[in-house]
Amino acid sequence: MDFMALEPSLYTVKAVLILDNDGNRLLSKYYDTELYPSIKEQKNFEKSVFNKSHKADNEIAFLEGLTIVYKSSVDLFFYVVGSAQENELMLMMVLNCLFDTLSQILRKNVEKRYLLDNLDGVYLVVDEIIDGGIILESDPQQVIQKVNYRVDENPLSEQSVAQHISQKLAVTSTVLQSAKEQIKWSILK
Repeated sequence: MDFMALEPSLYTVKAVLILDNDGNRLLSKYYDTELYPSIKEQKNFEKSVFNKSHKADNEIAFLEGLTIVYKSSVDLFFYVVGSAQENELMLMMVLNCLFDTLSQILRKNVEKRYLLDNLDGVYLVVDEIIDGGIILESDPQQVIQKVNYRVDENPLSEQSVAQHISQKLAVTSTVLQSAKEQIKWSILK
């Protein structure tokens, strides 16, 4: 028996996938480059995973020597992939952290449209939870804190957009007033 395959490893996660209800890729991160090196192989794997899971009520699947845990929400399917020897509870912990974090960030609207509108934040969430296949965080509140720190630096929040518009209107009003004064003085000369 090969004992090297049974040695514990920090590299728990092989891939994270988010597919729509047609099985199309919305997000995929493969952490094991030898697993599916080409895009074509990755898409074939994703199609197989989707076909096996989209009508099933289970949360765990075994496919091509891999353990896959998954969850669906409205029109999205979330997958976390690990090796055949990987602890399903560890993979499920990652999946739940990902789903719960996205649920809070998307304000309980875990749907394709909202996910695509916030895709940059979704990538940040995935990167905060997993790095190179190593699980970094499993607490959704910690992930939200780290991601919000970066999101708060983004100047395009709803309030800042309104402030930006009002500043532009004030500048435009000032420019128009100045133009009126110049026209008035040029006519009076």
